[in-house]
Amino acid sequence: MKHIIAPAALAACLFASPVVAQQGDKDTDTGPSLMERGAELFWEGLRQEMAPALEEFHDLMATIGPSMQGFLTEMGPALAEIADQVEDWSRYEAPEILPNGDIIIRRKPAEPETPIEEGDKQSDGATDI
Repeated sequence: MKHIIAPAALAACLFASPVVAQQGDKDTDTGPSLMERGAELFWEGLRQEMAPALEEFHDLMATIGPSMQGFLTEMGPALAEIADQVEDWSRYEAPEILPNGDIIIRRKPAEPETPIEEGDKQSDGATDI
């Protein structure tokens, strides 16, 4: 879902920002410069490329939006509390849905510390170079 939101936000900015065209007197107006025309073509091409993704995103939001809003309204406070308690999300596995419908998030096994062998220790605290 994260990969859909970033392009959609970019596209929303593009559609919201008007293409600026140079305006002036007809006698002194030479039209847009090559840079302005290039920028217009770039933004227009980007809008055309983003149109299918925006339509898909709009359809997705129309489908899951109401149920997601209800979920966040009901579960939002509990999720915020969990987020405050978890310090490092990388220490947890992906959520798993059990056959009975329970959702669990397992902690990854801790990496064992490598024990220091007797031959690696120096009795006087010096390090061999």
